[in-house]
Amino acid sequence: MEWQSNLVDDDAGLARILREARTIAVLGAKGEASQPAFYVPAYLKTRGYHVLPINPTRMGERILGEPVVATLADLREPPDVIEVFRRPQFLQAHAAEIVRLPWKATAVWFQLGIRNDAAAETLARAGIRVVQDRCMMPEHRRLLGAA
Repeated sequence: MEWQSNLVDDDAGLARILREARTIAVLGAKGEASQPAFYVPAYLKTRGYHVLPINPTRMGERILGEPVVATLADLREPPDVIEVFRRPQFLQAHAAEIVRLPWKATAVWFQLGIRNDAAAETLARAGIRVVQDRCMMPEHRRLLGAA
């Protein structure tokens, strides 16, 4: 049951992830300004985070000034947090991919409306903190404000 401590749903745990993170990989990043998978990472970038976009359909493009890669394994540097903008049915496969990577993210953050308890358990059992069904932008504003 110790793995359950990696399921983060409290303000102190959320704030710790946001404070400690420097680099955020955005799984499912989009290039359209009206899409949450664009404007949430854009907000985070303005707050000093290094954003790494991942989207196999946008590979070779640039989003927020960064080159888009196809998979997490293609990243040139390991991120602290993996922010997930993917439908819940894809999360099991992503969780399996994440735990096989040669580096370990400190947290995986499923965006607002995205929840998959089995995927969250896989990640938590691997020692990775997991946030489900929350948006990083309002949580950052609420917990860290202008910091």
